[in-house]
Amino acid sequence: MFDEAALAHRYADLDDVRLHYVEAGEGRLVVLLHGFPEFWYSWRHQLGALAAAGYRVVAPDMRGYNLSSKPRGVRAYDVDRLARDVARLIAHCGVGHAAAVVGHDWGGGVAWAAAMRYPALVERLAILNVPHPVRLLEGLRTLRQLRKSWYIFFFQLPWLPEAWFRVGDFAVLRRVFRQDPARPGAFTEADIARYIAAMARPRALTSAINYYRAFVRKGPREGLRATRRVDCPVLVIWGEQDRYLGRELAAPPRAWVPYARVERLPDASHFVQNDRPERVNALLLDFLNAPAPFNRL
Repeated sequence: MFDEAALAHRYADLDDVRLHYVEAGEGRLVVLLHGFPEFWYSWRHQLGALAAAGYRVVAPDMRGYNLSSKPRGVRAYDVDRLARDVARLIAHCGVGHAAAVVGHDWGGGVAWAAAMRYPALVERLAILNVPHPVRLLEGLRTLRQLRKSWYIFFFQLPWLPEAWFRVGDFAVLRRVFRQDPARPGAFTEADIARYIAAMARPRALTSAINYYRAFVRKGPREGLRATRRVDCPVLVIWGEQDRYLGRELAAPPRAWVPYARVERLPDASHFVQNDRPERVNALLLDFLNAPAPFNRL
């Protein structure tokens, strides 16, 4: 059961950005990175479970979201800067050693980047419903995935995506949270109100959309040049009822990720940790407690 009173709210001043985060528990550090259009609250079902199992769990509002700084301009949301935020947050926590990093959706994309760019700081990597960068670029070359990812290109327009989201007091986001999950009631009306309040903060919506704008402006060739092999243990958890990403994108390429395992949840959607929290928690704890390295895919 989610107990917000057990969480400590803190801030990390990281030179050019100030990140708000919540923290619970003691032990080895686990960093939880949320996706679009969420904030730290995305992990409400995982925070207590991981802390109770003996981990120090930190879930930030990523830059641009909720109570964290919202730098202006698209370049401020380049994946290199987002990955550096993760590295600096780990250093800020003062653990003196590497952390486990768990990411969902955009948080998963940033987690992949952090593991590639800062391998000494990421000892284990868990990814929820976002592909490895090579798999994503492969998918975006297919008509099937392009149809699912149409919004990425719509988000490249100035001001219009923001106006679209704000129509009817964020009616689009309300519909996503009510209709997309595989489990009815995965998001309560109180949950949805918190997500909308976070996205309604000044500059939060534009900042969140700028993640997509920065991704497209970087371009696929530059993205591939930045790809590095990930040698730490990797767990991929994939809700197969994902409306936005095809299930064929789940398994990372063996050449780039030699130590990985993929767990597919056929009864979960893109919001897998909210659809099946107990199953996701069990998989995460099994992964965090397991000896390394994993067998190859």
